[in-house]
Amino acid sequence: MELVVYLAGEIHSPWREEVKDKAKALKLPLTFVGPMENHSRSDKIGVEILGEQPTPILMDEAASKINNLRTQILMKKADLVIAFFGEKYKQWNTAMDASAAITLGKPLILIRLEEYHHALKELSQKANVTVETINQAIKVLSYVFETE
Repeated sequence: MELVVYLAGEIHSPWREEVKDKAKALKLPLTFVGPMENHSRSDKIGVEILGEQPTPILMDEAASKINNLRTQILMKKADLVIAFFGEKYKQWNTAMDASAAITLGKPLILIRLEEYHHALKELSQKANVTVETINQAIKVLSYVFETE
């Protein structure tokens, strides 16, 4: 059995590579999908496809529609969502994606630092599992495949 895992979270740090590398080292049968990780391309995809927009707001809206379509398609096909709340970047998209996973009935592993407990308490209660580290999330994934 192979699972598709949607990796939701900021695209500025290499946390996704850490998840992928650790899963590969354990030979977990996982395929990973997620948002466009090229930040510049993500921001400019609306202009790239639809052409120049008259204002920065309209440029953002055009890109957002296309990025939201991508997220919706890939998340619906995913068997599981991992939402990572890192310590450096604003996490609005992560919260939105985690909420979308819950709404879609997708199993959700939430990774967040202990100091974010209060800010994310309601979201944590809706997630299937909340952990504090990528290593803990990998252990949860590994357990799914254990037979004894």
